[in-house]
Order: sequence, then structure tokens, then C-alpha cells
Amino acid sequence: MDGFAERLQSLIGTGSVSAFARKVGLSEALIRKYLKGAEPGLGKANQIAMAANCSLEWLATGCGYLYRQAEVVDREALEAAGSLLQEQRPGLSLPEADAQVILLAYYQFLRSHKQADGFLDLARAREFGRHLHEA
Repeated sequence: MDGFAERLQSLIGTGSVSAFARKVGLSEALIRKYLKGAEPGLGKANQIAMAANCSLEWLATGCGYLYRQAEVVDREALEAAGSLLQEQRPGLSLPEADAQVILLAYYQFLRSHKQADGFLDLARAREFGRHLHEA
């Protein structure tokens, strides 16, 4: 697609400009301005991309993929999260949904709290797990 206006129109599709504007949280007048060729700033473009579930790169440049790509699972962190769950709650019988929530909590913690060298911070994750257990 050539320009921002064409890509924006493809996101709107056969729906109304008014409905799309409400969906993305911008005024209809502003969306119409973009459709006539005005270029949005980064913040507005990102707001449109997030609400329309499309790639900001595609919306802004036409390059890359239309839809945002799914996040890749960090298998090492997922395996470590499973090990920590077993280590901190040995023999504990939890309903499957509860166990999944705890597993995801460990996983997210491990993903967001890596050591400076990039390795998983298992010591901090164990401490996090003790707080989970107390809750």
C-alpha cells in the first residue's frame, strides 16, 4: 500500500469512519484528516495500531506484517517456572487453573527479572515464590 491514508482505510474496511474512530479513541474529524493525507504523530499512530491490533511498523511504513506477531515463548523461563512451582510446592494438589496462574506468575517474573548477564535470576524468583506462597 502506498501511504498511511490507504493503510488506514484498509483497517477501517467496510465499517464506518465514525465506528472506527470510537474504536481507536480518536475523533472522527481527526481520522478523516488522516484519510485525506495528513500524517499522525507517533503517539496517535501507536494508539491506532494498538486499538486496531495491527503492527505499528506496517501502519506507519507499509513494511513488515499487518498484524502484530505473537510473542515468542521463552522455553528456558517456562521450564524454570515449572521447576520452581514443583520445588516450592512439592506434592501440593492444586486445581489446574490455580496451578496455571502460579506457573504464569513465575514465568512472567523470570522473563522480566533477568540478571545483568541475561541469565534467569532463580534466587529472586524463589524469593518471589515465597511471597506467592504466603499470599
